[in-house]
Amino acid sequence: MMSDNHSPEAHSPASAAFNAAHAGTYAEGPPRQVPGFAGLQRMTSMLLAERVSAQGRVLVLGAGGGLELKALADDHPGWTFDGVDPSADMLQVAQQIVAPHVARIHFHQGYIDTAPKGPFDGATCLLTLHFVARDQRLETLREIHRRLAPGAPFVVAHISFAQTEPDRSMWIARQIAFSGTDPANAENAKRAMATKLSILSPEEDEALLRDAGFSNVALFYAGLSFRGWVGYA
Repeated sequence: MMSDNHSPEAHSPASAAFNAAHAGTYAEGPPRQVPGFAGLQRMTSMLLAERVSAQGRVLVLGAGGGLELKALADDHPGWTFDGVDPSADMLQVAQQIVAPHVARIHFHQGYIDTAPKGPFDGATCLLTLHFVARDQRLETLREIHRRLAPGAPFVVAHISFAQTEPDRSMWIARQIAFSGTDPANAENAKRAMATKLSILSPEEDEALLRDAGFSNVALFYAGLSFRGWVGYA
């Protein structure tokens, strides 16, 4: 779940504040903001399929908007899904987008503790963790791990870049520029991204995945300010 506005006050899944107006235009955001967005979805599907059987069950954290669910459901007609998101409006959008597959998808409004206990054969969390506060990040990852069958894959991708200056400011400016933000709003967007999102360095992100119990953690995607990893329960 990636917003087209970097202010979590308006869009953060952590605050369940993706309202109806913004939810309605959500699908336009990720392809514009996330380099190689279609490729990221394809790689996610491929990495999961390496270990998830044809009749597997997959947990999707940050399922609002439905783009990830639709891509996975299109690719894997035998999979079933549990999609979790705190925003009722975003879940409504997801239900519309995945309408052809809705019989295979269970939606849950809330956070990771709302998700069924599993065990799941795989899990994803795309474009979401940068909305989760640092002090909640490790426990969120541990709760995902607890719900996975042994050896199940977990695919995660979100904003992640160096947190020392001047690199931090440089990456923020690059992301705002790539997103096509109106120059008149660029400074406000930079300030919102710098102060409202919970962004860690790639080294910190990898360490948290390992601390949460995931093994063989490997970087599979890097697109400007975004990074993606795969690990195994």
